[in-house]
Amino acid sequence: MKKRVLGKSPLEVSAIGFGCMGISFAYGKPMEKQAAISLIRAAFEMGVTLFDTAEAYGPFTNEEIVGEALAPIRDKVVIATKFGFRNGDSAIGMDSRPEHIREVAEASLKRLKTDRVDLFYQHRVDPNVPIEDVAGTVKDLIHQGKVMHFGLSEAGVQSIRRAHTVQPVTALQSEYSLWWREPEKEILPTCEELGIGFVPFSPLGKGFLTGKIDEKTTFAKDDFRNIVPRFSPEARKANQVLVDQIGTIAALKKATPAQIALAWLLTQKPWIVPIPGTTRVDRMKENVGAAAVELTSDDLRRIGDALANIEVQGDRYPAHLAARAGK
Repeated sequence: MKKRVLGKSPLEVSAIGFGCMGISFAYGKPMEKQAAISLIRAAFEMGVTLFDTAEAYGPFTNEEIVGEALAPIRDKVVIATKFGFRNGDSAIGMDSRPEHIREVAEASLKRLKTDRVDLFYQHRVDPNVPIEDVAGTVKDLIHQGKVMHFGLSEAGVQSIRRAHTVQPVTALQSEYSLWWREPEKEILPTCEELGIGFVPFSPLGKGFLTGKIDEKTTFAKDDFRNIVPRFSPEARKANQVLVDQIGTIAALKKATPAQIALAWLLTQKPWIVPIPGTTRVDRMKENVGAAAVELTSDDLRRIGDALANIEVQGDRYPAHLAARAGK
């Protein structure tokens, strides 16, 4: 597995990380614990060194599983987790008060079975707490050795700049993929200017870009995609043309659509590290394999031409969740 450095920081990670959320949150029935631990350890054996979790995934259970899985190899991996929701519950509302950040840090360290968090993200910008106070609190935790690096998730440009003046932001985590390219407008140029790494979540479009989902696909009743406008049957039918185009390019490259989608992200900037999620070892192997897919200038032109002729249908979030992003 190739390595990448997140921005101007010294934090080196595998070119493709593992977004652990789906193991226990948002996509239907959680994995059985031992199977989840085996999957995480398999990812490490395949070369993955960046593991992304959050107190809100469960709440709390995801951190516990990640902590147990990585305990034997703790010094060989980078663990990223997040704070920012009241009682760790994303459905209740945000809470990035300094005292709460400190409480979350202590609780996360225990659940993760570690003495430091390598990358501590604010999960969403809290409009009720100045971002300078958030950055200052994490700066204190870094001075105490409990946190190594500061990150933001789905933050807007002004929040990024304000936070960065107090405590350098090592990484910004936001959605970015072939079917959500909004970060290209302002976010990626800002990251480049400030030397901030970029960690795309949902790099496979919540599974759609794998080519394994179509308008007839049904999701578990507690699957998050049931409330996502972009996953309505009508939107899926309209967006199938994008997957078909990617599939054609994948066939020419003797790769899978998922690998093309991930390889495309890797070509955008050398400081971009996508974190696809999965619950299956074979899909993990497929995702990791994307790091070895070389896209030529002709391949990228072909992908660019396909994207230019397609308008993706459907919002990426329902309105109440979209309001939390980009602040």
